[in-house]
Amino acid sequence: MHNHPSGDPTPSQNDFLCTRKIKEAGELIGISLIDHIIIGDNKYMSFSEKNLL
Repeated sequence: MHNHPSGDPTPSQNDFLCTRKIKEAGELIGISLIDHIIIGDNKYMSFSEKNLL
């Protein structure tokens, strides 16, 4: 989980890249990535809810 100080929780290209790398690294050692959540200005975006994992 992390925040976007702009208040817009829309994932950036870097968010997608980071999520993919973390997921791949976890899989190498047997740890599943459950979600990546971005928060901002009383809103959130969940990669899991959007089927982006």
